[in-house]
Amino acid sequence: MLQKGKSLRRSTRSSGLTTSNQKFCTSYSTCCSILSDVHTVPPVLSPSRGFIRQSCDSGLSSPLPSDPFKYLSWYDVEEHDVLGNQLHCPRVREGPSEEELFFRGEEHTLKKRKQVTDTEKWQKKLQENWENCAELNLSFQDLGDLYQVENFRRILQRLIRVEKLWLVDNSLTDLSAIRLPRCRELNVNKNYFTSFRQLPKLPQIQHLSLAENNIMTLSGISDLRHTPLESLILKRNPCEFQESYRQHVFSSLPNLKILDGVPKLPEDCSPPDTSFFPRMCTVL
Repeated sequence: MLQKGKSLRRSTRSSGLTTSNQKFCTSYSTCCSILSDVHTVPPVLSPSRGFIRQSCDSGLSSPLPSDPFKYLSWYDVEEHDVLGNQLHCPRVREGPSEEELFFRGEEHTLKKRKQVTDTEKWQKKLQENWENCAELNLSFQDLGDLYQVENFRRILQRLIRVEKLWLVDNSLTDLSAIRLPRCRELNVNKNYFTSFRQLPKLPQIQHLSLAENNIMTLSGISDLRHTPLESLILKRNPCEFQESYRQHVFSSLPNLKILDGVPKLPEDCSPPDTSFFPRMCTVL
């Protein structure tokens, strides 16, 4: 019996570990194994571009606590009396339909929705209060579906008193049916307009920015001739490379003072070359 105990101590010393160390290493390795099991399940990106957690035991995804609110507009949140004209950059993009949410596997977001009565619809309209907005930023609304574009146009038609309006990067193509009677400053940069005739009616416009659209020619620019337009930005549009570009713009808009950030120059006052035949060079 004594010999067996000595041999056991020798084997322990030869390994360089004590009995207590062996117990520690075993428990430590078990702990590391548990931690590795926990952290081997990374978050994944859902089809709606939001991160969701995955359950370690079942492998099924579970929604984030904020998921039921990600498609809500401010007026859908209960117990507040904030009006639309009190917000500078409201989110007006509506969420997907119930069928679309079911197709995406996001039906859990429907629990915050309810049937809206006619009275609630009227209260929502009053709370939006778009008619009294004087300054509004509706940029980057991500209008990817037709019903969202229709709702967006519905809001624009109610902006009868807006004076400053930003509609940057909304994939807009035609707002010719919209009238903004008091708008003095409009920014529609980074959209898909191809003609001046696709712009909304702007009888009081003074500053108009159309940078980074796809306006090919200056045809239709004379529709702004009888407006008090003083500043126009057409940078990064194809029409910018048209011959006598600045002369054509200033001759069409007599009230214009600044084009693309550059004040009107003496050479801009010269009449543009309207000859039918293009200029030709003679090679001797």
